[in-house]
Amino acid sequence: MIATEPKASIKGGEFLIKETEAAQVFIPEEFTEEQQMIAATCREFLEREIWPRLNEIDNAKSPELISSLMDKAGELGILGTSVPEQYGGFGTNFNTSMLVAEVTGAGHSFSVALSAHTGIGTLPIVYYGNEEQKAKYLPNLASGEWKAAYCLTEPDSGSDANSGKTKAVLTEDGKHYVLNGQKMWITNGGFADVYIVFAKIDEDGKTDKNLSAFIVEKGYEGITMNEPEHKMGIKGSDTRQIFFNDVHVPVENLLSERGNGFKIAVNILNIGRIKLGIAAVGGSKEVINNAVRYANERKQFKTPISQFGAIKHKLAEMALKVYASETASYRAGQNIDDLIEDLKANGTEDSAAKLKALEQFAIECAIMKVHGSEVLDYVVDEGVQVYGGMGYSADAPMDRAYRDARINRIFEGTNEINRMLIVDMMLKRAMKGELDLMTPAMAVAKEIMSIPDFNTDEEEGIFIAEKKVLKNLKKAALMVSGAAVQKFMMTLSNEQEILMNVADMAIEIYAAESVLLRVEKLIGLKGEDAVTLQKQMALVYLHEAVEKVNNAGRAAVTSFAEGDELRGMLMGMKRFTKIEPMNLKDARRQIADAMIAENKYIF
Repeated sequence: MIATEPKASIKGGEFLIKETEAAQVFIPEEFTEEQQMIAATCREFLEREIWPRLNEIDNAKSPELISSLMDKAGELGILGTSVPEQYGGFGTNFNTSMLVAEVTGAGHSFSVALSAHTGIGTLPIVYYGNEEQKAKYLPNLASGEWKAAYCLTEPDSGSDANSGKTKAVLTEDGKHYVLNGQKMWITNGGFADVYIVFAKIDEDGKTDKNLSAFIVEKGYEGITMNEPEHKMGIKGSDTRQIFFNDVHVPVENLLSERGNGFKIAVNILNIGRIKLGIAAVGGSKEVINNAVRYANERKQFKTPISQFGAIKHKLAEMALKVYASETASYRAGQNIDDLIEDLKANGTEDSAAKLKALEQFAIECAIMKVHGSEVLDYVVDEGVQVYGGMGYSADAPMDRAYRDARINRIFEGTNEINRMLIVDMMLKRAMKGELDLMTPAMAVAKEIMSIPDFNTDEEEGIFIAEKKVLKNLKKAALMVSGAAVQKFMMTLSNEQEILMNVADMAIEIYAAESVLLRVEKLIGLKGEDAVTLQKQMALVYLHEAVEKVNNAGRAAVTSFAEGDELRGMLMGMKRFTKIEPMNLKDARRQIADAMIAENKYIF
């Protein structure tokens, strides 16, 4: 029997070994009227200020336009949602800041500038700044009077961020650190007033092993930069190389403690990952809106192409993938919020509680970054296809959507790195005794060798059969990961293909379970008749997840097992990836028809 835990005691990664009840998850339908008003403000801002000027933003020769649009966003309070009230922000909870990220995620280049400022640019000071630093910088960052950028990546340190070569040397009088180094791919670099810069402190010729972080103001002498980069997409985002040449930074601008920079970078990236995932949802919804409208307008053979089965299939697939990504993102966001409140109730200071909660759910943050960015890539690709020849025209909206989407699989750690992190973090927690993966994995290994349970006693409740499918998918993931650990032990990190296979299994399990729980909760709130389409989406997504888990699991076990072990594990995969067939075509058509009738994404 899989245990059920109260909300606040849920741990990151435990979804793989514990059952979650529908009552434990947050669903977007539960956003309050106030939260919905915040979302409406963000959407109105896009409609008024951003979407009419997308070409102008992309073709701007200087960063003044984006900077001025950031000013307007600041006037509406959009830049201050995550900044505590005492520093001029709104101090909203995590899921509210996620909602803002979702809606503004449809803003193309502007959304990149916005997220860089409000996220990786501002949050290091929110979470790690001392009182003096917060009082000095946060009010101006919350209002938009000052803009922020984040300087981590270097020419020779991308995924391996801690290998950066930028140095900081303390002056003889002990009043300044002198920064020397080069940073690249710096979003907002050309107009930022405040930079969060990562460097290694060098003392007496010895360089620290870990990075430190500094708050650097643009007025400090010695800061120079190249012209904006020419990019495939997000052309309106000001992205530059920045050089620090003997830049004197006051010692009081050291952020947190010496050598704590890498930890700051990792924790801020956790936030950036899940925020990127939900921003991709916002972008995806707008692409679907355009695709549905075009499919209704475009006629071939005297018939709107929205009436053709092939187009309906595409629209439905786009919608159910987005629905799953949205659902899982807010589930994880609420887990973070719940743990923050639990920690604060037990005496943990606000910033420390937020950091601990984000660290606890770093696995889910990585999952949602991968899922959201790849759903967006799928959606824009199919969006181009729905538009046909016009999809390839720069005069139609899919051109920009297609190009702008591609960076998201690279931002905030590549999806390959994030896949490996998902499994690495799970295994490290298991080794520390924080996550008991081996007990259920051994139980699954034993189950494979036993006679299957053909008990047909009917249980009562919603999605009984589907939840059994989910339990079996979890068993499949545990079987594969457990066998891989036993096979490779300490060298498993070298088997990147297997790690990515296991990650794909975990990602699909988390998304499929999240959708089932959302729909189950909706049925409890509204009744089954009111959510028939959502139920269809949950069932179709589960069927597709079963197929993906099966393919990933088979790819993994055939790459390291052989003989009787291989045969046994393939039998296990077959047993654990069974699902009763359903008419997926008709289900997709119902989903598509509902959107076609409303001329937009409706879920």
